Amino acid sequence: MRFGLSITPVILPATLILASCGVPSSAGGSGQAVENAVPMTETDAATAFVMEAKGKYDEPWAMAFVPGTDVLMITRKNGAVSGLDTATGKAISVGGAPKVDYGGQGGLGDIAFLPAEADGDLATRTIYLSWAEAGRGDTRGAVVGRGTLACKDTTCDIRGLTVIWRQEPKVSGRGHYSHRLAISPDGQYLFVSSGDRQKGTPAQDPQSDLGKIVRLNLDGTPAAGNPLADENVARPEVWTMGHRNVLGLDFDRKGQLWGLEHGPRGGDELNRIVAGSNYGWPVVSNGVNYNGSDIPNHSTRPEFAPPAISWNPVIAPGDLLFLKADLFSNLADKALATGLASRTLVAVEIDAQGKGREVDRYSFDNRLRAMAEAPDGSLWVAEDGPDATLWRLSPRR
Repeated sequence: MRFGLSITPVILPATLILASCGVPSSAGGSGQAVENAVPMTETDAATAFVMEAKGKYDEPWAMAFVPGTDVLMITRKNGAVSGLDTATGKAISVGGAPKVDYGGQGGLGDIAFLPAEADGDLATRTIYLSWAEAGRGDTRGAVVGRGTLACKDTTCDIRGLTVIWRQEPKVSGRGHYSHRLAISPDGQYLFVSSGDRQKGTPAQDPQSDLGKIVRLNLDGTPAAGNPLADENVARPEVWTMGHRNVLGLDFDRKGQLWGLEHGPRGGDELNRIVAGSNYGWPVVSNGVNYNGSDIPNHSTRPEFAPPAISWNPVIAPGDLLFLKADLFSNLADKALATGLASRTLVAVEIDAQGKGREVDRYSFDNRLRAMAEAPDGSLWVAEDGPDATLWRLSPRR
């Protein structure tokens, strides 16, 4: 399997190496076209859903239900994990969270559990966490840890948490960690999004983890059969490359992996993640640099995998979810994206050719960060930032 484009690092002008995420803006510059951008009329979420506030949390970043239970676990960027028994409304204290490098976009990140353990004892669940870790000097990088979640009544502890993967190399700065986690539907592999750390060009270097999606065994070792691993061309864990900052990672009902990615100034994109594909960052984008200079559009470089849909103005995605139950008939088989800048929940319909079309947009009062689907099919959405509300959404009948 071959990556699109040469597998040697690409050296680009300094104008293509981007700073931290800035204020969303429409694209500008000579000849800069915007593909797939369709302005949507927003519907007030309160009129579209039954919305129930389920508490306040400080800087929630990710959420996941413990399989086979009504227990929702919420990571918080400052390094804490909070739990909620959604059946009883009781708060659950969680100890044993890792020490994180907190600041900028860094801190505690994603959380995942093994679906195969849905019938197991809640006292012995495998738990995966991602977070930002300090390195030597003024450097940092994302890591993934694996441990055991041990619970009794309303108290849980994370035990034996061990780092099983590190984003290499560690670099300066506090942005674009990505570190989203997704367990494959067959329960055999762990996928991790690894951001470009605002360095740009490493996303095209197959010997760097930056700007990649990696596929690991459940113990963190590189999975067999990853693209070019046997030829020693790419790092053995690399699955796809050419990414900027993938903050949404989920499988659809058919078992296809998708990534939701922050663009620069414009150019947020939803990508179908296919082994060995190169998504072009920072060589192409449907946005422009923060200083207004052009980046060639995806359409100009067919060797790169184009997005299913891109947005300009941006939505600034926080999370991606494909609902697996049928409670929301109008959202079945659609990609759901939480918008930070847009303060919306965005629904994207994907056709048989893999092209996306925004079909619904629901407005909230605040930035939206994370989502999780409950066992009863309801949708749980967490706002972003301090004193963020956790919402339970169900259909209006």
